[in-house]
Amino acid sequence: MRKPNLIGKLRAGLPAPIRSLFDQLIKLADSRGLPVYLVGGPLRDLLLDRPSLDLDIAVEGDAPTLARQLAESLSREDKAGSAHPEALVGRAGTTSEPRVVTHPAFLTATVRVPGFHLDLITARSETYARPGALPTVTPETIEDDLRRRDFTINALALRLNSPWRVEILDPAGGRADLEARLIRALHKRSFQDDATRILRAVQYASRFGFNVEPQTLRWLKRDLRYLRTISGTRLHHEFSRIFAESAPEEILHRLHDLGALAAIDPTLRFDPPQADAFTRLRPDGWRSGRQLNTTGARASYWPVLAWNLNEPQALDVSRRLAATKPQRKALAAMPALQRLAPNLAGPSLKRSAVAEPLASFPLPALWAFSALTDDPTVRERLLDYLTKARLERPHLTGDDLLALGLPSGPQLGEILRRLRNARLDGEATSREDEEHLARQNDAEGRDCGDVWVNEQFLALEFACFTCLRGETADPTGEPPVGRGH
Repeated sequence: MRKPNLIGKLRAGLPAPIRSLFDQLIKLADSRGLPVYLVGGPLRDLLLDRPSLDLDIAVEGDAPTLARQLAESLSREDKAGSAHPEALVGRAGTTSEPRVVTHPAFLTATVRVPGFHLDLITARSETYARPGALPTVTPETIEDDLRRRDFTINALALRLNSPWRVEILDPAGGRADLEARLIRALHKRSFQDDATRILRAVQYASRFGFNVEPQTLRWLKRDLRYLRTISGTRLHHEFSRIFAESAPEEILHRLHDLGALAAIDPTLRFDPPQADAFTRLRPDGWRSGRQLNTTGARASYWPVLAWNLNEPQALDVSRRLAATKPQRKALAAMPALQRLAPNLAGPSLKRSAVAEPLASFPLPALWAFSALTDDPTVRERLLDYLTKARLERPHLTGDDLLALGLPSGPQLGEILRRLRNARLDGEATSREDEEHLARQNDAEGRDCGDVWVNEQFLALEFACFTCLRGETADPTGEPPVGRGH
């Protein structure tokens, strides 16, 4: 029997290394008499003509064992010199032994080689002891496996090895829903069994431009409270998936309107300023020279969630979403930045007076705040710091200062700080300027036994200190010490 066109279409869209691994899997499954199927999202995307390098393979048999046998076969043939050379070569051109990660409780396995991976699952049924609990799985047929899935458009399977079935297995009418552009749950308790499906329903609707089927939408609204049963770790995974979408603000805005965010945490909101910030933070969001890369943008989405929250609320949200340590710091910094912002808007503020206090804040929080603030002066000063000022360094190094005869010790670091500030403020534009300023500051330090203080920096340093403590800075920006020495 000739292979179905869909399989040829699938293979043609795979890079050579993944295609080679795919072919090895089919060959091995055939030799073991195990039926294997392309299932779920990868098949859905194939039918929608959306490029995807993901391969989710269901096995009517022991998937972890098949995964280990595949890795062993690849390694054995590689050592014998008969393996497909691409099968073990990653994107960087390096070779590596295949690695298998198994999850026995869920009857799944992943075969990893440099640059990509292959997910295998045992066809199974699932039962839930209580809402939000992880499922108990039992090996079953492929038809049973499809009936356990979240939405009809993901309840599809294509046989990959002999005897091939030309037709797609579609017990829930998923192909018709793809044509009708609908997100439909498989049964009325779907969101109670796993409330993360609420987030995914909105995510898929946004990604594909689909609508949530009316009855499914009624079930979704009815079961919002079950989001409280989902662990922070699982919520963190789902939010990370949302942030990886091309327009995550659309998803979060819809979740806000549905009440899903408030069901996760009562203070969690997503208002128009936050949506605007997401669009600005994307790599094409700022004008030339102000871009974040994709990784930086996604890191900066997290603190946007803390906009208009106080410190305890920001901490609660970060805990509820099981934020990582850097993410927690970024979320916690947002209330302090909101209090500091009026001081950043002062007239004739030197660049060094902006740069010094901002250095204590996480970069994702600063990017987020620059995208959120509606004060153009504050935004420009933040962006100047993020893209220019924080990267500027004096011409002279510590070794250069020692070579000039300056003594080692803490004062050396203080002089370097002043040189950097002088460069930021245009007061030292050459190496010679810095040498003169270094000698001058060294002499002043020896004579006074004290350090010179930039008044504007001291004012903002005090403002930053009080903001981080949760206090309100003096509106005049005056520090609680005398001026100068």
